[in-house]
Amino acid sequence: MKVILLQDIKGTGKKDQILEISDGYARNYLLPRKLAREATAEALNSIERAKSADRHREAVRRAEAEQQARELKGKVIQLVVRGGENGKIYGAVTNDQIAQALREQLGVEIDKRKIEPEEPIKTAGQSFVNLKLMAGVTTRIVANVKVTAK
Repeated sequence: MKVILLQDIKGTGKKDQILEISDGYARNYLLPRKLAREATAEALNSIERAKSADRHREAVRRAEAEQQARELKGKVIQLVVRGGENGKIYGAVTNDQIAQALREQLGVEIDKRKIEPEEPIKTAGQSFVNLKLMAGVTTRIVANVKVTAK
């Protein structure tokens, strides 16, 4: 019997996978527990439409991320942090500080976990920061760090 899995089943398959399984396993286990449904032409078409819609949404998200990457490429953000003499910073500039500067100065909301300085920013001056906007879509900005001795 051909069935379409409605959720991941360990040892059997993944969600939306179409499988040929024994009639007894389908009728006695998968179908009564709503883990699968019979693979009719209508069900196969609905799965295909859902996959097509997912691909379209993914393509739109990727296009938006690539557009944002083009807009941000080479932009400069200003960071003012506390530090000592000779431009040394107490600690290091955090991803949270960079995300906040991006939000305030460029109006861009980026998750702090997607911000990767090329090296820890511990001194004043310019540093490069990579932003991972999406899988396979990254851009590079410049962080201009100034130290205040408060």
